Amino acid sequence: MSRIAFLDFEASSLAKTGYPIEVAWVFPEGGSESFLIRPAPGWTDWAPEAEAVHGLARERLVREGVAHEWVALHMLTTLRDVALYASAPSWDGQWLSRLLRAAGLPRHALRLKATAEAQRRAVLDVLAAGGLAPTARDALAGKLLATLRQEARDDPAPEHRALSDARRECRRWARARDRAEALLREEAARGVG
Repeated sequence: MSRIAFLDFEASSLAKTGYPIEVAWVFPEGGSESFLIRPAPGWTDWAPEAEAVHGLARERLVREGVAHEWVALHMLTTLRDVALYASAPSWDGQWLSRLLRAAGLPRHALRLKATAEAQRRAVLDVLAAGGLAPTARDALAGKLLATLRQEARDDPAPEHRALSDARRECRRWARARDRAEALLREEAARGVG
């Protein structure tokens, strides 16, 4: 299995001129990184309503943040050969692109996919490894994924801090994999009985 990670950004605002202020990623096998991002020159848009959600003041980013160029290069170096997943890949992809461009790096050097896709792949891989026929595998996967989507709707709201939200996405992926393994064991027991 190729390496995967779950990534999340927080941003200064949701406007077109908004920019990334925090990023984190989590690997399922353990390990994570998180950085406050010092605003690049020209990054001035700031929404007080966004600050009320994530709780990060611009002054703190200026004081404690890591240079955006370093964060971008570190991400590219660390995550180049990693499949990256996010709960909102269009928004997070926008922040990732803005960060990479501001650092003079290709904006598509890293790509994000939806966490739901990682969950789907995990479920299908587990069920396929169990030797289920494709029709049975697809039917079981469909039911399990629908259940997981419903359970996700009942989850508490995200914290809107990059590391805790990335960890949340990783837990959702692990839950999907674990539930598929349990389902496979149930199917095997049913076949034995």
